Amino acid sequence: MNRTDKIDTSVPHSARVWNFLLGGTDNFPVDRRAGEQVIAVFPGMVDMAQQSRQMLRRVVRYLAGEAGVEQFLDIGTGLPTMDNTHEIAQRLVPRSRIVYVDNDPLVLTQARALLTSTPEGVTDYVEADVHDPDAVLTEAARTLDYARPVALMLMGIMGLVGDDDEARSIVARLMAALPSGSYLALYDGTTADPAYTQAISAYNAGSGAAPYKPRDPEQLARFFDGLDLVEPGVVPVTDWRPDPGHENAPRVSCSGGLARKP
Repeated sequence: MNRTDKIDTSVPHSARVWNFLLGGTDNFPVDRRAGEQVIAVFPGMVDMAQQSRQMLRRVVRYLAGEAGVEQFLDIGTGLPTMDNTHEIAQRLVPRSRIVYVDNDPLVLTQARALLTSTPEGVTDYVEADVHDPDAVLTEAARTLDYARPVALMLMGIMGLVGDDDEARSIVARLMAALPSGSYLALYDGTTADPAYTQAISAYNAGSGAAPYKPRDPEQLARFFDGLDLVEPGVVPVTDWRPDPGHENAPRVSCSGGLARKP
């Protein structure tokens, strides 16, 4: 069976809905309808998608630049857009090695077509589910060297794991496999804005897609237990080391942080 034959266009998929919110074209009518329903209740959803993507860019620049990390495990990568993790990292460190992980066949198809690499580095794609961290780690080991620091990127993905204990267990199991000097980068939607929470509740109830669970900032901070948070800690994505001239970006109901494994 061809990978594209597995694509279900009858229900929305979070990666494709997110692509729509970012202005992309790799989505289907069912994804656009789901995204439009969220925007109708919560118009700030587009700002949230864009500002969280900006934090990802700043995090990767910090990791590849200041922190000297050359390996990235990006789980729940979504559909390729401008300035993907490998593009940012390899601009700074051409020998960087990046593994993307997702479980949508359309993401797999697009990733193989678009996620190229510098000659010095490596970019790979793994079809796996964040609910199975052992499988993720096994597959990623084909490309990544777990004897050297790895940046684990969980950007907007842990909200798809509804059980808090399971979500923390997944993150802990992934980080346990990585050596000292590795990093955890994570952001997710929060309960800070009631309008956002209402929009997500309606999306969960009516879209047929995998449900998404916003958490409060204190719950997000628990994902970093045992790690050394990089300043400014767990904050709204717009407040995480904003670029000069962008300090007054729209406030969004999404928070995250970056932390180093001692």
